[in-house]
Amino acid sequence: MADDEFALRRDMAAAAQVQAALEGPVASAFDALKAAYHDAWEASAPRDDEGRKALWQAVQIVGKVRSHLETIVANGRLAERQIAEIAARPKRFGIV
Repeated sequence: MADDEFALRRDMAAAAQVQAALEGPVASAFDALKAAYHDAWEASAPRDDEGRKALWQAVQIVGKVRSHLETIVANGRLAERQIAEIAARPKRFGIV
């Protein structure tokens, strides 16, 4: 098995773990965090520029983390297709 195939299988395994997490309590944790930050922002004083800015940044970070995890899942799906293509290739024996 080539190094590339090992990397593809590693990507598939990571994707499976992340997908399982995103389908479980992690997904609701992202939603809860985003809602909590939004509620805190709404409750903040209009003149609290620093606090409001920090809460806005927190909401953005939650979205970026979720997006990164979704990218890992997408890369795993791509790796799965690439492994299927490798398996479908005709085997060569001997010196080419």
